[in-house]
Amino acid sequence: MAQPYFRYVPNFNYVSRLPGSTSISDYIQVKNLFKRAKIDQHVLNDLSFFTKYKIIGNERPDNIAFKVYGDQYLDWLVMIGNNMINPINEWPLSQESFQNYLMSKYGSETKLYEIHHHETIEIKNSLNQIIIKQGLEVPSDYQLTYYDYNLQSQKTITNATSAVTNYAYEEKIQNDRRNIYLIKPRYTALIINQLEKLMPYRKGSSQYFNRHVLLGDNIRLYQ
Repeated sequence: MAQPYFRYVPNFNYVSRLPGSTSISDYIQVKNLFKRAKIDQHVLNDLSFFTKYKIIGNERPDNIAFKVYGDQYLDWLVMIGNNMINPINEWPLSQESFQNYLMSKYGSETKLYEIHHHETIEIKNSLNQIIIKQGLEVPSDYQLTYYDYNLQSQKTITNATSAVTNYAYEEKIQNDRRNIYLIKPRYTALIINQLEKLMPYRKGSSQYFNRHVLLGDNIRLYQ
């Protein structure tokens, strides 16, 4: 079984600022949240390492990790494989959280169905060739004029857009977030080995204590 992500993250000895702590030798050991591993770029760029996955319902990273890797503690592998840092902003919301978010942002059901923007509809010529694809954001009065060589005539499309409501706009963002990539199970050992090599500290800094601990400057000495 893999370790939880923060077991790999090294520590930082920070001078204690707790009430009653007066000694310059009082430190608190905390996780160094600025130390972050990133998958090697050649792995990220190689799609053979990944498989597509669609998040279902209210699945969380730990649910998916258990389903795919048989280990819920590899939830960080789900995140790091998609270069995610903050699941609150980058993971699809549960239905309840989504509704709460919409009400907080738009204030009422009425505003939810007001127009957010307009997008193009798919337009094809007489040979069934796409002239303009669907989903491009355009002004509401957008028109398209093109020459149809098959018909030897110029065409103008005046109804080339469709309205997108605030609700549809927000829903698409959530749906897009459901499409992620997962590192294939046979490569998990490779990624874990990379993490174990990258996370420990290396000698060379005046703050170096050992491979797993840095010593913070004692700010009491400067007060």
